[in-house]
Amino acid sequence: MDGFAGSLDDSISAASTSDVQDRLSALELRVQQQEDEITVLKAALADVLRRLAISEDHVASVRKSAPSKGQPSLREAISMSCITNGSTGSRKTSHSSSVSVARKETLSSAAKSGTEKKKEKPPGQKEKKEESHSNDQSPQTQASPSPQPSSQTLQTHRQTQESKSSTPAKSIKKSLTAEKPHSAWESSDDSRNKLLRVASTSKLISKVAKNADKHKDVIVSQAKMSTREKNSQEGEYIKMFMRGRPITMFIPSDVENYDDIRTELPPEKLKLEWVYGYRGRDCRANVYLLPTGEIVYFIASVVVLFNYEERTQRHYLGHTDCVKCLAVHPDKIRIATGQLAGVDKDGRPLQPHVRVWDSVSLVTLQVIGLGTFERGVGCLDFSKADSGTHLCVIDDSNEHMLTVWDWQRKSKIAEIKTTNEVVLAVEFHPTDANTIITCGKSHIFFWTWSGNSLSRKQGIFGKYEKPKFVQCLAFLGNGDVLTGDSGGIILIWGKTTVESTAGKGPKGVYQISRQIKAHDGSVFTLCQMRNGMLLTGGGKDRKIILWDHDLNPEREIEVPDQYGTIRAVAEGKADQFLVGTSRNFVLRGTFNDGFLVEVQGHTDELWGLASHPFKDLFLTCAQDRQVCMWNSVDHTLEWTRLLDEPGHCADFHPSGAVVAIGTHSGRWFVLDAETRDLVSIHTDGNEQLSVMRYSVDGTLLAVGSHDNFIYLYVVTENGRKYSRYGKCTGHSSYITHLDWSPDNKYIMSNSGDYEILYWDIPSGCKLIRNRSDCKDIDWTTYTCVLGFQVFGVWPEGSDGTDINALVRSHNRKVIAVADDFCKVHLFQYPCSKPKAPSHKYSAHSSHVTNVSFTHSDGHLISTGGKDMSIIQWKLVEKVTLPQNDIVVDIGATKVPIPASENAVQSPAPLPQPFNEMNQNESVTGSSPASLESNLEQSAEASEEQSEEQSEGSSLDPAEPGYEEPSNETSEEHSESTVTEEQQDNSPVS
Repeated sequence: MDGFAGSLDDSISAASTSDVQDRLSALELRVQQQEDEITVLKAALADVLRRLAISEDHVASVRKSAPSKGQPSLREAISMSCITNGSTGSRKTSHSSSVSVARKETLSSAAKSGTEKKKEKPPGQKEKKEESHSNDQSPQTQASPSPQPSSQTLQTHRQTQESKSSTPAKSIKKSLTAEKPHSAWESSDDSRNKLLRVASTSKLISKVAKNADKHKDVIVSQAKMSTREKNSQEGEYIKMFMRGRPITMFIPSDVENYDDIRTELPPEKLKLEWVYGYRGRDCRANVYLLPTGEIVYFIASVVVLFNYEERTQRHYLGHTDCVKCLAVHPDKIRIATGQLAGVDKDGRPLQPHVRVWDSVSLVTLQVIGLGTFERGVGCLDFSKADSGTHLCVIDDSNEHMLTVWDWQRKSKIAEIKTTNEVVLAVEFHPTDANTIITCGKSHIFFWTWSGNSLSRKQGIFGKYEKPKFVQCLAFLGNGDVLTGDSGGIILIWGKTTVESTAGKGPKGVYQISRQIKAHDGSVFTLCQMRNGMLLTGGGKDRKIILWDHDLNPEREIEVPDQYGTIRAVAEGKADQFLVGTSRNFVLRGTFNDGFLVEVQGHTDELWGLASHPFKDLFLTCAQDRQVCMWNSVDHTLEWTRLLDEPGHCADFHPSGAVVAIGTHSGRWFVLDAETRDLVSIHTDGNEQLSVMRYSVDGTLLAVGSHDNFIYLYVVTENGRKYSRYGKCTGHSSYITHLDWSPDNKYIMSNSGDYEILYWDIPSGCKLIRNRSDCKDIDWTTYTCVLGFQVFGVWPEGSDGTDINALVRSHNRKVIAVADDFCKVHLFQYPCSKPKAPSHKYSAHSSHVTNVSFTHSDGHLISTGGKDMSIIQWKLVEKVTLPQNDIVVDIGATKVPIPASENAVQSPAPLPQPFNEMNQNESVTGSSPASLESNLEQSAEASEEQSEEQSEGSSLDPAEPGYEEPSNETSEEHSESTVTEEQQDNSPVS
């Protein structure tokens, strides 16, 4: 022993302080990684001990009694070890469920007793296994040591009147409802936190073990829903686990039998109506005018076709993640869009690809590149000399692979590595079908395409200064190539013929023939106009310059500073032009009249959202410090104001006169909703404010903060005067959501560690210890993501961060949910059963941060985080028909009768493919006059039903059909059904 101590001392003395710190850090990391697993194992062990006590009691009674009497008891014991389908319907308990347990112990003694019990019990487990096999199967399954247990592991507990009145019973109740672990879950000191969590779990085990020894009565399993008894309704509750942590929700008194509750799909559905915003900050060349008079651009995973004269939008929804680039076919009808890679909610990759689609019918014509592209699609272009037969694509891999496709046949013709440097643009030469040009960081490459091979020639700058970036490309009528670069220079590259090596003949080489200083700062975009003139857009100087046929500047105009720098320029109607900017504006302008804003949005992550109490207005605030008031009827911006700090949450005063906005620093502002004037500024703490909530009559304001407190204010003068009333103290993590009761007396709140707490406001903002007292409160709003009425919205296996926001409609029929997987869900309200069904909708390409119904419940607004989009959905009533969802919906929605007949008779086996067959059949069998309307109506039908598609299908490039299962879109199609024959008969061929 002395030798061991000596060697230990030597090793410690030999180690440096940093080594010791590294070891400690590594040990802490290991402990942290195993915490959830240990918690689950200990909870499972406690559960097993309880089950053993129950089973032993029943087996003993079976042996003593006649078989006819013993059989129900055995059946009861077996049923209690199963958690899937609720309780037996008719159990009567003669034993008292009140249990006496030891008084509070110290943490160390609790841990010790727990260890002793663990050592004593395994032999009993073995014996019990032999006596009752079926009882042990379910506990083993449930107690699997997964680090992330299912959030849908639910239990219902029964607490009789005796147990409520018994003081010792209260302590076991506290253990079961995990109030003790709650208090120690989020401690500022990590090591103390870990000790407390382990000790509190051990305490739970020891108490249950002692109780099992002392009482051989029936103890309702923590993992089993008990049968309700009329005289003990107030004590029943549901328990679910989130990352191993129990969450207790008491069943309201008006629920007579929990097992009778059914959750179904809501009759209401969502239809995408409007998308606010444009992605210009990190994209280029992504605004074009189509012959239909629509501006095409993209944001999130939606490609928007916006008719600015009629103020209408159509949407292509085929993509599964961020759209990053866009190219228009020479026929100006077909469009190719490329997307980034993504991940679905199960962690499966969503592969980057290009989708070619028809801008008239919004039908997907082809999906290209599944399994070929890496990370994303950077840029792409249709060929011009051969009428758009081919498509070239540059991906976002390290080598920036250039691929050439016969897109109608979906065949890859050629592939080659370009460079490890950034590639910003790729273009086919308009007259030379065999020439492709790429440019980017410090390079321009001229590619000769022959068969399945590509050969590269690097552009030589020679006596001209080599730019840091070659930003953009265009072509003159004579075939010369124009480049705009980061130095503000336009270079003209002409093709010359030089004698090559013997025997190979002459080859064309592009050389610089002319240089023009065009802009101060970068030349960001070049646009060749129909009349042969040229438009250029500058970065730093924000100028748009018109150049004549000899490349002499003719007109210029400067984009105002508040719109940002220029990212895209396109020709518009007559003498108009369209501009996309770095601050996510789309402008329409002329050199004579200046600019009109057509599209605008936020420029940074978006979280704050509030709907006006009685007008068709809603407000958003984001990390870009902008506060925007939008009109949901006109789809216009009413006003915007720049705050001193990033906004994170907001709420309207019930009078509609003012709106309160919480920021990241603890300050909150009150603005006049009409004039946007500043009414008041207050500060609560120095951490982020996560929720602002006025009471129903507007006399109180609750402010939830990341410092774990809820601050209360008395509100007077119609929302213009605020005085501090109190502070709710008791949460062990940051506040996430809160709601008021109709009488202003109570608040329900959720926190980052999954607590549900209730507060008595008139009594001094006190925490209500007996949470069952609040089970029958009818909350004015329902935005808390944890609670009996809404817990069914949580997906199986959730880690507690999967749902960002939830809101109940004003008519209390549906719940809208914003999740971390880019989806908006619509559930029936109440939603009190696990794995509840929902309609799912895709349009966002980032975590959905917030949702809010408009005052009339006519629309739902959702906000995206990183995608900075605001999406307005229309609530539509589903036609009441027999419950054969997919087939009935396709045949029963707003499709003309012939089209619906085609849909029902279509032989295709899968929902989406046969929906597409319906569209394609109506294409090939219709006259040109009725073609567009049939396709649009057919697309509408598919959009209204598509959210019910199976969630289980996967995005697998090996499969002949490509589907994104949860992408609710009118344009989602299987590749296998878009045959070459159908393409040949396409309206746009």
